[in-house]
Amino acid sequence: EVYFKNLSKQKQKEVMEKNGNNHKLRVCVATCNRADYSKLAPIMFGIKAEPQFFELDVVVLGSHLIDDYGNTYRMIEQDDFDIHTRLHTIVRGEDEAAMVESVGLALVKLPDVLNRLKPDIMIVHGDRFDALALATSAALMNIRILHIEGGEVSGTIDDSIRHAITKLAHYHVCCTRSAEQHLIAMCEDHDRILLAGCPSYDKLLSAKNKDYMSIIRVWLGEDVKTRDYIVALQHPVTTDIKHSIKMFELTLDALISFNKRTLVLFPNVDAGDKEMVRVMRKKGIEHHPNFRAVKHVPFDQFIQLVAHAGCMIGNSSCGVREVGAFGTPVINLGTRQTGRETGENVLHVRDADTQDKILHALQLQFGKQYPCSKIYGDGNAVPRILKFLKSIDLKEPLQKKFCFPPVKDNISQDIDHILETQSALAVDLGGTNLRVAIVSMKGEIVKKYTQLNPKTYEDRLELILKMCVEAASEAVNVNCRILGVGISTGGRVNPREGIVLHSTKLIQEWSSVDLRTPISDALHLPVWVDNDGNCAALAERKFGHGKGVENFVTLITGTGIGGGIVHQHELIHGSSFCAAELGHIVVSLDGPECLCGSQGCIEAYASGIALQREAKKLHDDDLLLVEGMSMKKEETVSAAHLIQAAKLGNTKAESILRTAGTALGLGVVNILHTVNPSLVILSGVLANHYVNAVKDVINRQALSSVKTVDVVVSNLADPALLGAASLVLDYTTRRIY
Repeated sequence: EVYFKNLSKQKQKEVMEKNGNNHKLRVCVATCNRADYSKLAPIMFGIKAEPQFFELDVVVLGSHLIDDYGNTYRMIEQDDFDIHTRLHTIVRGEDEAAMVESVGLALVKLPDVLNRLKPDIMIVHGDRFDALALATSAALMNIRILHIEGGEVSGTIDDSIRHAITKLAHYHVCCTRSAEQHLIAMCEDHDRILLAGCPSYDKLLSAKNKDYMSIIRVWLGEDVKTRDYIVALQHPVTTDIKHSIKMFELTLDALISFNKRTLVLFPNVDAGDKEMVRVMRKKGIEHHPNFRAVKHVPFDQFIQLVAHAGCMIGNSSCGVREVGAFGTPVINLGTRQTGRETGENVLHVRDADTQDKILHALQLQFGKQYPCSKIYGDGNAVPRILKFLKSIDLKEPLQKKFCFPPVKDNISQDIDHILETQSALAVDLGGTNLRVAIVSMKGEIVKKYTQLNPKTYEDRLELILKMCVEAASEAVNVNCRILGVGISTGGRVNPREGIVLHSTKLIQEWSSVDLRTPISDALHLPVWVDNDGNCAALAERKFGHGKGVENFVTLITGTGIGGGIVHQHELIHGSSFCAAELGHIVVSLDGPECLCGSQGCIEAYASGIALQREAKKLHDDDLLLVEGMSMKKEETVSAAHLIQAAKLGNTKAESILRTAGTALGLGVVNILHTVNPSLVILSGVLANHYVNAVKDVINRQALSSVKTVDVVVSNLADPALLGAASLVLDYTTRRIY
């Protein structure tokens, strides 16, 4: 709440003036149950924190007011919200008719409340039958509706209700790119769709590091350890009540057999919920020593419980949505969440028809730890929603407009008042510097941070985390949505696990290092790691000369020599992740010694280190400097001095560069004869000095069938950072994790 109080107020003055006389937007938030309040509460705090822009009215109805479900309206009062109206709308019953009667009762009671409040806009969440009554009442009374979490696909009757509310709503806040595309396909107005993420993630992503052991002990007992208990939350499936109750019986039997401490929450108010409670009591769950059965857990505490659980099981949307933020294993039972986007932490048991099947799933999942997933949000949903609310022009016609026919892909990116740039955090670990950048989908480096690369593992990892956190925070200010983190580093890398296997000598204490886990845990973002040469190839494939080319090779000519091979549009890593170590192609059996320990490698001839070595030899023999050159006494001899001397006519310097270019050219010929690319891209600071020599060697030494290969110099200013960004941008947009 303090955070929202500190949000900038000045940016929205124009919209306020447009709405006339600084009119405050009167917002009615209606909450029906514990689940939707967890999503609405962050928005309510944000609205309450800006009284100069908004007036907030809170309406409570549904299961909030039922003792059997914990009288959860009290947590709204505990959050210091004034409840304007309480509506008892639930008709007790155990079949589908009770839900229909509850909708009817709400429709009877709501008009009077809305006539008294006269809100400018009503915020409705989700897909519950109570929410359908709210949306129907508001739409018929010409009240604008903002629908949260529209466009998603799950299962049962919820899909139909959710999409019905979408057609009634005037504005839409969705959580995922797929949900946004579904809304567009449903012909909703693009300018009224906001891809914000799930509001509950704003609280989730800041919650895990708080004191949690006391919460675990309160709900599960003094002797319970983290990752050694289960949270179970299962609801009836209203389109197949009998089967869902049978599945609940099997779940409880499996949990009893699994013999782990388990917190079981009572189900939602739906047809079949009473029968599920009877099943719990029949099996003695409330008195079983391994079980704790509760009607309600406050959301702040529930977050801590699922974040540190060994597993969550059931069919709640919380399991496939929020729990992914912590990497907690989830077993999703049945069809209630069919169609939801999920992280890799979710194991689906679609047809949970035997106790053994569920028990086997528990054995597979319990105690694992998965990478944190941010499919449903990045922790910045509420600022986006508040900005969206402030942009609403009440003078616009109330009548909805539908966009026919279906629109082109990504047309929603034209919404300039909520436009955000999909971006990546790119990290480049060099021998000297550590760099972090925000890189857009188009390859624009929006913001870059540079620090000296520390010498020890601990200091280096601490600095990476610090710089990434700083960049992620800045991304919100520059209107960028961070999709993940890509890391480019020297050495041999296992990209599947995100582990640096062996480092180059230029980076100390950098072998057998797991980079993915600590960075993903800290930032709640997916993380990709790869070798710097491979990253350079990916940068060319996405942004450079390699775009659209099926087979090409990139060679980096810098401090060392590296590269990457793209074959049939895919990067080659090799069986032990050692493919494309192009700098260590041997071109002479008795050549100079390489840093790898071998002799005659390309890197021993053509790298910056090799040229510096030869320059020092000339300088020691007083053969480097020629007319037009000068060096300060304390100045270090470098490859640049050798190149300068050659340009000024130093024949020995020219000979060294010619030999280096020949060695590189022979290496390229070997590559042409091995993988037969159609393009060779030279990258790095020495590329311009070598390109002609490489072409000459190809003309003299290569087979005629490969002499037509194109050899070009990269036009990318920063291939390492762009390649690291490509790791993220390519894979997140393809939904491959």
